[in-house]
Amino acid sequence: MNALDTALKRLQETAANPRKVLDGYLSSGKKVVGCFPIYVPEELVHAAGMVPMGLWGGQVTPTLAAKYNPIFTCSVMRSCLEFGMTGKYRGLSCVIMPVLCDTFRGMSAGWRAGVKDIPIASFIHPQNREDPYARDFLMAEYRALADRLEQLTGAVIKDDKLCGSIEVYNRHSSVMMDFAKAANDHLDVINPIVRHAVMKSAVFMPKEDHTAVVQEITTELNKLPKHEWKGKKVVIAGITAEPDDFLKIFIDNNIAVVGDDVAQESRQYRTLIPEGGNPWERLSQQWLNRWGCSVVHETKFTRGQMLVDMAKNNGATCVANCLMRFCDVEEYDSALINKEVKAAGLHSLCLEIDQSTQNNEQSRTKLQSFAELE
Repeated sequence: MNALDTALKRLQETAANPRKVLDGYLSSGKKVVGCFPIYVPEELVHAAGMVPMGLWGGQVTPTLAAKYNPIFTCSVMRSCLEFGMTGKYRGLSCVIMPVLCDTFRGMSAGWRAGVKDIPIASFIHPQNREDPYARDFLMAEYRALADRLEQLTGAVIKDDKLCGSIEVYNRHSSVMMDFAKAANDHLDVINPIVRHAVMKSAVFMPKEDHTAVVQEITTELNKLPKHEWKGKKVVIAGITAEPDDFLKIFIDNNIAVVGDDVAQESRQYRTLIPEGGNPWERLSQQWLNRWGCSVVHETKFTRGQMLVDMAKNNGATCVANCLMRFCDVEEYDSALINKEVKAAGLHSLCLEIDQSTQNNEQSRTKLQSFAELE
């Protein structure tokens, strides 16, 4: 097995076995903090010498979670609560939850009631980002979050360590975007399942380790001759685009993913933490700099044009919106995305994602129909 295959296999195994990864951290004596999606300031956890680990749920039919989260709430939140209540997250020192939507507001109370053994630290991002005091508010939220983490874990978060963590995370974000670019020249190797594994594995690994592996993958890809893809190309959007059975439908129909605005994937890497001196100001300013995202309020809708540009710049003829079932903020954006994508002369698909079902046949039919278009 060559270096490229070895590195890709490592990330695929990591993405597929987060509990095994968590057990490895715990057995080595490390403290692990669970981070709910999206935009948790993991740098605070990293600066404290602990391991931040993403909580993105998974394929499960909730039973216990239904006590606090009804069926019409986002399936990521329902599956996360189910895993918390059934012990899948046992061993976490605490979890961090950003309150970004109405579902999160209810979920924070549900977690406190249903998961007694894992304490929660929550915080709020200011949605009126044009307010002159928005950054000050978020700085106060981050400092309060840091205090809460220190109380729950006994860790200490120092400014100099936080500056170092910011550089680690910026480096990782840059490497991830380099990989996404290189992958498009080698779609025979980086199919949708492999691409997703490289992205998803980042939420389970220390960023220094993941950066090194992805950098090696990108280097090895760039040594290969460019591949001329003969099938169709799409850009995907959404909160998640999984499981692998869902992504296999793309592969079965000779459809390549050449770009994404997926919260679990590139969306969290495209906005670097700005330069500066005060690390708290820098972290807060990153939130103010984010754009084209369903959980970030904008007075002018930019996400549709962003996806159109992404598709055209990468030779894609379609935007496939992987719409998380009952995710209000994504549903609000869906109609606007569809309108702007079609107006630009591109195809638009809406593929429903639901972690409580294994049935992807509607998505299969839509993707097969797109693949058969001349």
